[in-house]
Amino acid sequence: MTDWNAMSDEDFRREAREFFESEYPPALRYILRRARWHEMKEWWRKLYEKGWIAPNWPREWGGMGLEAGKMVALLEEMERHGVARAPDQGITQVGPIIMQFGTEEQKRRYLPGTLSGEFIWCQGYSEPNAGSDLASLQTSAIRVDDEFVINGQKIWTSLADDATHIYLLARTDRQVKKQAGISFFIVNLQTPGITIRPIRNLAGHEEFCQVFFDEVRVPLSALVGQLNEGWNIAKALLSFERLNIGSPRRPQYALHRLEAVARARGLFADPGFVDRYAAVKLDLEDLAALYGGFVEQAKRGEALGPEISMLKIWAMETWQRVTDLLVEVGEEQGVMPGVQDVAGVKADFLNAFYYARPATIYGGSSEIQRNILAKYVLRLPG
Repeated sequence: MTDWNAMSDEDFRREAREFFESEYPPALRYILRRARWHEMKEWWRKLYEKGWIAPNWPREWGGMGLEAGKMVALLEEMERHGVARAPDQGITQVGPIIMQFGTEEQKRRYLPGTLSGEFIWCQGYSEPNAGSDLASLQTSAIRVDDEFVINGQKIWTSLADDATHIYLLARTDRQVKKQAGISFFIVNLQTPGITIRPIRNLAGHEEFCQVFFDEVRVPLSALVGQLNEGWNIAKALLSFERLNIGSPRRPQYALHRLEAVARARGLFADPGFVDRYAAVKLDLEDLAALYGGFVEQAKRGEALGPEISMLKIWAMETWQRVTDLLVEVGEEQGVMPGVQDVAGVKADFLNAFYYARPATIYGGSSEIQRNILAKYVLRLPG
């Protein structure tokens, strides 16, 4: 197995750039929506064969084990070339959770298949009455002999209709405080009793789904970690999720399109536009620096504390500011649906704008993130 950390940062960046430029599908560059599995599976195969599918995983489990500098270089080259995010929650979220909390059997069962693309994962956290207040979830898992029986509903489940497995939180004890009676499960989506219904969003894409569980029976081995201790696992996973959400990738893609349209319209000769452009550009530079610091912390094996809420707030609000300006520079075409041609530049203004709207809600709303910072970082009185 290649030790990528033995390369110099410059040589590694050069190899990454050449690989993306020669192998990544041109039609999928800078797309401003979540890519679907059927679009990305061939690209996944190329990354897997090169050994690049899991840059954040340790080498013992088939990952790259990248040090912080090379991790940042890899992400920067992906962002520069407009590489879309694949259905990667198995890599970025549940894989590290299985490594930390799973049994040896679970590691051997799920980690290799997650790397190869045999297992595609989705997250079963949010419910109709348990979004930002996740601890209020009502989906239940009751032990019956040698099985758990799951009943309930999950919503806003990203790309569930592309997934083979779901990792979910369910209530296993109603007699204790709500955070204490939750457990973490892994469930095959082909299990009888599961129904998946896509939800069409404002941009016309079916990125999210509802997932219903009706007397779904799973083996005891579906439990990850200890019974009723899923809340601690959930907090660890949310830290991984906020690191991933906080990547500069999405606002960078939108900024790339903004720059192209602005050049086509000659707006870089307008001091007023340049002032506003410079502001969002600097916001994005600050985001990249903040993100790089958290990546370095994660690569040292340090726990990501509540301060990572800063990253989620800054990334999503920066994305919104960039897409707001993108719509403005589109002028009359900026409010028209579909791909528009602006002096030879192709841009879907509203698609980017729509996708950025809920960004300050999912993964924990900005209001919740600010409360976390106030309480646990700044230690402000309640």
